[in-house]
Amino acid sequence: MTTRRTAVAGILTALLLGMRTAGATTAASDSTSAAAPAPAPGESYKRTELYFGGNRPDGTPITPADFELFLDKEVTPAFPDGLTWLEAHGQWMGGKEDSYVLIILYPFGDRTANRELEEIRTDYKEQFDQQSVLRADSVERVSF
Repeated sequence: MTTRRTAVAGILTALLLGMRTAGATTAASDSTSAAAPAPAPGESYKRTELYFGGNRPDGTPITPADFELFLDKEVTPAFPDGLTWLEAHGQWMGGKEDSYVLIILYPFGDRTANRELEEIRTDYKEQFDQQSVLRADSVERVSF
């Protein structure tokens, strides 16, 4: 009889401890979810940055006026909703030169953007005799 009581008491104790542990886990997960930050406002957009060299191979600078003309002819028709460009100073393969950074935000589902961006890179390399135009892509939350 004592063994049976001991076994029943052990089972009841295990059940009660299990219930307390389950309640603690639920409370902990409730407090964790309550503390989670709200998502940032806006929609998912792709952000592409293009980095353009600012000198021709012979050292002749590509002026801001040259770059703006390139933007007007090649970039703005492809991305008429807007863009941002910055003058910068860069280094690549041991050389230092002025450069230009183009930032374009476009809807995540835009199926023509990739082709347009690659054409812009190709056109710049050909027009200004550049070895490369760096491209960096990311996904951002955007709100206008």
